[in-house]
Amino acid sequence: MPRTSSKKGSANSTSSGASSTVDLFRAASGKAASKELERIDQLFYNYANSSSRIIDPEGIESLCSDLELDHTDVRILMLAWKMQAEKQGYFTLDEWRTGFKALRADTMIKVKKALLDLEKEVRRSSNFIDFYSYAFRYCLTEEKQKSIDIESICLLLDLVLGSQFHPQVDALNQYLKIQIDYKVINMDQWMGFYRFCNEISFPDFAIMIQITHGL
Repeated sequence: MPRTSSKKGSANSTSSGASSTVDLFRAASGKAASKELERIDQLFYNYANSSSRIIDPEGIESLCSDLELDHTDVRILMLAWKMQAEKQGYFTLDEWRTGFKALRADTMIKVKKALLDLEKEVRRSSNFIDFYSYAFRYCLTEEKQKSIDIESICLLLDLVLGSQFHPQVDALNQYLKIQIDYKVINMDQWMGFYRFCNEISFPDFAIMIQITHGL
C-alpha cells in the first residue's frame, strides 16, 4: 500500500509540474502578444491624425513614403484589403490592428517584407476574387453609392488587373472610353470584367471592337 501511495504522489507531482510549465508558457505568450500589439499601435499613431486619431490621406501618404511606395501602388490597396478598411483613404485603429496582426508585422522592416508575402497571398485564385470585389467596394466613397464612373473604373481595372491581363485590360478600357451606353459601372458589371479577362480570347475581342467601331 505505501508503494502505491508513492506512485500516486509522483504522478501528482509530474502533473503539477506539467501544468505549471503550460501556465508559464501561456503567460509568456500573452506578454509577447501584448508587446506586439503595443508596437503595432505605436506604428499606427506614427501616422494617425492627432485630433481624429485616425490615419487620414495625409497619414497614408507618409506611410507610403516610409514604405517607398507610390500611393497608387496596388500593394497599398492590398494592405487596405487585409485590414478590411471600410472608407477609402482612412484607416482606423481596429482596422490597422486587424491587418497588422494578420501580417505579424510590428515594425516597418517587417511591414515591407510582409507586403511581398501579401502580394503572393492576394494573387492566389482563392483570394483574388475577394480582393477584386473589395477593390470596387473600397471605391464607393459616398453613402448608398452603388456605381463608379467610367474614368475611375478604367484606372481601377489597370491597377487591379493590368499586371495579369494587360492586353485585355487595354482593350477593355479602350472600349469603355468610346462606348456611349454607360456612364457608370456597377458591381455586377465589374465582376463581369474579371470573367471576361479570364474567359475571352484577347485577339477575338480586339477584332470585335475594331469591327463594331470601325477602328
